[in-house]
Amino acid sequence: MPTLIKLLATVGVIAGIGYAAMFALATLVEPRPREMVVTVPPDHFVKQQH
Repeated sequence: MPTLIKLLATVGVIAGIGYAAMFALATLVEPRPREMVVTVPPDHFVKQQH
């Protein structure tokens, strides 16, 4: 039983660190908005016949 508790504690600590890292990234990092231009060739709009 002590081995199971150690395993669950280790998995819990790793999950907690992962959750804390995601929370920190979500709250502390501000995305920089920028304009994006994508050129689509006209042949993508033409329906090809088989």
